[in-house]
Amino acid sequence: MDVHKFKFSVAYADTDAGGIMYHGRYIEIAERARMNWLGRNARPNPADVGLVIRDLQIRYLRPLFLCDEFVVETRVLKVGAASISVEQKFVKNDEICAILTGTAAYLDANGRPACLPDVLVNALKK
Repeated sequence: MDVHKFKFSVAYADTDAGGIMYHGRYIEIAERARMNWLGRNARPNPADVGLVIRDLQIRYLRPLFLCDEFVVETRVLKVGAASISVEQKFVKNDEICAILTGTAAYLDANGRPACLPDVLVNALKK
């Protein structure tokens, strides 16, 4: 799969008292980037719960500050039968500021693990 790029700018509400982007905001911005990427690639069964994060690891390398503009680069690491593993890099001026890696499981309408729909698998393997 190609790398999906999602542009973002750090707003005042994203920062702590020192003007540094709050660590919890990385997760929220990563989710926006994933939803933007998935919305462009696949629309699985709307009755299903869909993809939910099962595990997540964040490595902070360099801080982002108020008014910084950066890109979240999302790419699939692995497509399993009922889950996908994704890496997301927060990049400012070709410098990696943070790396998120995680696994999302696919849940059916009853909230149980289910095989990824073909439309999603095909989109993920592009």
